[in-house]
Amino acid sequence: MKPYPEAYIEYLLYFHAQRDYFECHEVMEEFWKEHPGDARSRTYVALIQIAVGMYHIRRGNRNGAVKMLQSAGRNAEAPYVLSLGLDPDKLQELLNQVWSSIERDEFLYQDINLPITDPELIDFCIKECERRGLKWQAPSLMEDELLIQKHTRRDRSEVINERARQQQIRMEKGGAR
Repeated sequence: MKPYPEAYIEYLLYFHAQRDYFECHEVMEEFWKEHPGDARSRTYVALIQIAVGMYHIRRGNRNGAVKMLQSAGRNAEAPYVLSLGLDPDKLQELLNQVWSSIERDEFLYQDINLPITDPELIDFCIKECERRGLKWQAPSLMEDELLIQKHTRRDRSEVINERARQQQIRMEKGGAR
């Protein structure tokens, strides 16, 4: 198997086994922040947005889901998606299919699986799931309120303070939005 970032492997396990999209987001965001010069930076953002979109869908926040999935599609740069063992065309197709079905009010929640093309990566993830007592591509436990509402229980003060700081910087530069 070609080398992949450890955080990316964790992301895949949360995404495809535990269906814990909040943890997907947390793991990938931390990695992204720690590697600001990485060429795959926008693609890491796309992965974060896919996870955020999925937890918005699961909670019924349709507008938030569409916004995240559309943005993920724009950020998922094909060469870098491919370098992470994913099929860029199938990923775009999947994202387009999900967000457009939400907009048409035709989407009933269902888990999605990222289009992994590297058989060694899939094999590694399956074995790692078995080692952890998890099942690869297990369905979401929709009755698990802790899982479904997890992101609403976190401390958001750091995020709120950073947004306010960025807004203040924009205002001082005369570009208030």
